[in-house]
Parts: sequence; structure tokens; C-alpha cells
Amino acid sequence: MKIRLTTSVVLAVLLGAPWGLRAEEIAADKQKAIGDMLATMKCEVDPANIEAGGKGYELDDVFCSDGQYDLELNADLTVADKRKE
Repeated sequence: MKIRLTTSVVLAVLLGAPWGLRAEEIAADKQKAIGDMLATMKCEVDPANIEAGGKGYELDDVFCSDGQYDLELNADLTVADKRKE
């Protein structure tokens, strides 16, 4: 009986782990600041595509007037890397 219970607990933890892990939530004021900064570049991004990275933010599927990009921003919201998709 103990083996079944232990196995069940281990399986529940292992199977539930991927759904329990989330990217760090970005505060609404930081999302707005990123959106405002992108607007000056004639770009926009869905807030769901903003992730906190090591020293700043990673933005996927940024739509700009001249195409689609992936951006990396420093903590002060300056562009560290811009890759056209």
C-alpha cells in the first residue's frame, strides 16, 4: 500500500510539474512602459509574448511597420538585440 501511495504522489508531482512552472509575470506598469517604448519604434507586441529574461526582457513576435521581429531588451528597456523573423 505504501508503494502505491508513494508512486502515485511521485507521478502526480512529475506530471503536474510542467503546468506548475510559469514564466515570471510582468507587472502591468512594466508592460505599459514596454508598449510605450515600442510605439515610438512603430511596433507592438501582445503582452503574453513578453518574458522576463536574465538581465531584461525577451519579446517574441513583435510587429513593426517594417516587419516582424524578436527583441531582447535591457532592464532599462533599451534594445539589446533585434532579429527579423
